[in-house]
Amino acid sequence: MSTVTQLIPTGTWTADPVHSVVGFSVRHMGIATVHGVFEKFEARLEVGDDLAHARVEATVEAASITTREAQRDEHLRSPEFFNAEAFPQITYTSTGIRVVDDETFVVSGDLQMAGVTRSVELTATVGGLETDPWGNERVGLELRGSLNRGDFGMTFNQLLGGGNMLVSDTVKIAIDISAIRSAG
Repeated sequence: MSTVTQLIPTGTWTADPVHSVVGFSVRHMGIATVHGVFEKFEARLEVGDDLAHARVEATVEAASITTREAQRDEHLRSPEFFNAEAFPQITYTSTGIRVVDDETFVVSGDLQMAGVTRSVELTATVGGLETDPWGNERVGLELRGSLNRGDFGMTFNQLLGGGNMLVSDTVKIAIDISAIRSAG
């Protein structure tokens, strides 16, 4: 049976932004879920002989956030949330990787957002390895996790008449990556 370390060959893998999504979701008014994405990002995975020593680095442009509602997106770019003008980039740098099973590993890393750095774990599942029609070797990865937005100074909220909060504190992270292995 193959292991996750065999599913991702050694090399440098770069996210293809056309076939990848950096997304999130948050409960709105306690009754529905709002989804959003960041449209501009870069991510790289460097894999050596042992996945436990691999390195993940990602940069997201905070101002590229979209939830499909312009007024909300502007509010999210404001100092009450991402403060995108003062802190234009969100970064994630791995600090460790732990293999869980044949298809899954956990990435621990430092997430820097809105001027605050906190440790965030992402569970990664390998979707597979394939060569595209142009000869590029690709790996598919799904990364999931969550964070408390208050840990990053994003505390804006409002208590509603029914007792629910306007925005939940928990933000779910959903990242789907198609990464291309660099030649060489």
